[in-house]
Amino acid sequence: MKATFDTIILYVKNVELLKNFYVENFRLEVMEEDTVWVLLNAGAIQIGLHTISDSYLEKIEEGHLFDNNTKLVFEIDVDIESARNEFVSRNIQMRAIKTFDNYDFWLCDGTDPEGNVFQLKSKKGNS
Repeated sequence: MKATFDTIILYVKNVELLKNFYVENFRLEVMEEDTVWVLLNAGAIQIGLHTISDSYLEKIEEGHLFDNNTKLVFEIDVDIESARNEFVSRNIQMRAIKTFDNYDFWLCDGTDPEGNVFQLKSKKGNS
């Protein structure tokens, strides 16, 4: 069997909040949408945002940020410092820009409104 990565689904408290975050900041296109689900076109894969069931939502305190081991990586075609500065100006939490020896990309992590980690990845030399 050969498998192809198609969709990643994040279970979220507020589908509308996160839909708006990813559409406004990454210009992702909404492919499907209803009251508990949004599917976004993220290029090579799709990102699904699914509301956490009510039985779990009742146990989550207001203002809680999720701590998980998933990171969404978005390759961008602009200078990473400019992109980071734009996100910071929108009050989006962003970490420092970094890279690694013998690696052709600059990287910068941030968090969405529910604490999910995303990364901006920009080829060195983008201006």
